[in-house]
Amino acid sequence: MTAVERIEEQLASLRIAKRSALSEEPTYLLDVDVSKPAQSQGGRFVAVSCSNKSVRVYNRETLSFLREYSSCPGILSGVRFAHTCDSRVLSACSDGTVKCWDIRLASQQAVQVFRGYPSNAFISFDINCSDLIICAGTEKVEKDAFLVFWDARGITDCASSTEEPLGVYSESHNDDITKVCFHPVEPNLVVSGSTDGLVNVFDINKDNEDDALLSTCNSDSSVSFIGWSGKDYKQVYCLTHDEGFCWWDIAQLDTEEPLTLLHVVDVRDAVCAGNDGLHYLVGGLYHENADKLFLIGGTSTGKLHLMSCGTEGLSLVGTLCGGHSATVRSFCWSLADESLLTGGEDAQLLLWKPGAVERSLAKKASMKIASSVQKRVRVHNSSLKSRKK
Repeated sequence: MTAVERIEEQLASLRIAKRSALSEEPTYLLDVDVSKPAQSQGGRFVAVSCSNKSVRVYNRETLSFLREYSSCPGILSGVRFAHTCDSRVLSACSDGTVKCWDIRLASQQAVQVFRGYPSNAFISFDINCSDLIICAGTEKVEKDAFLVFWDARGITDCASSTEEPLGVYSESHNDDITKVCFHPVEPNLVVSGSTDGLVNVFDINKDNEDDALLSTCNSDSSVSFIGWSGKDYKQVYCLTHDEGFCWWDIAQLDTEEPLTLLHVVDVRDAVCAGNDGLHYLVGGLYHENADKLFLIGGTSTGKLHLMSCGTEGLSLVGTLCGGHSATVRSFCWSLADESLLTGGEDAQLLLWKPGAVERSLAKKASMKIASSVQKRVRVHNSSLKSRKK
């Protein structure tokens, strides 16, 4: 069995291990991040960005609720943990700030606020792998859409402060900047995606925006998700708001080889996903051990489809059933323990692990102990149904 086949089999064994208690207030779970592991095990905390303008923090193993931070009146976009301090969590806000909270503190106040320029409304952001630089993308105002940068070195200190920008990139996008994603291991590389269809790769060590722009790739659509993949993460991919997929090899920039590895105009038409079909894409995950890129999509009833990416096309690996009851909006993959966290419009946060058995009765109205038959049915329903070989 090849490494890829082993990984696909592992994905096919995912089961629901935990689910968070349902919130009293119905809210969409829009983005999920896990605190970075101190050693080889997974991180301790999960942070979720919610449609009610709050960030919620949970214990990763139990999914028990720990903290909630409100950003009213601004709307939050995305959530990220610092890489070197798992108690610091950040989110961009439509009020022109990026806020940082310390989950060790009971206070609702952000310990640091990174302020943009007066017209900025941030809808995307990321922090680089060395925790030195924050970058946020803005909505278009008049003719301008900005990438704004800050020095983030203070986030691992205890002092509260307000930080002004280091500067901006203003020429490379002409519409809303929907996604920003730093390179996983190269702190100076960042990729941005926009509703203008462009996916831009920058080296922020360069002196000016023109020199910093290493590559511009056109998705011919509106970008909804971007990520890095491939050996040494020299590939970039994006998903679009009309469910398209583009995949480029940035390593080919200075060669005669084509940049585009794969372009699928509509993944819903390209992947046979059974009777339920495929309604939307959620995102992608690159599996380092198998050197393989996977896409995650789903149905309006909460099923999740896992798809394998190759230069020859996309293929269905399997379907996660029995978890969510509505559209899934967010996920976070952990290579450390091969687990998957998913959040959706049903206000549920689910933790999936290979071969897990769900012991929670959170979905049941009655708290009576389930019979062994009921338990078997529930485990079966929450399993990942592999495609037939």
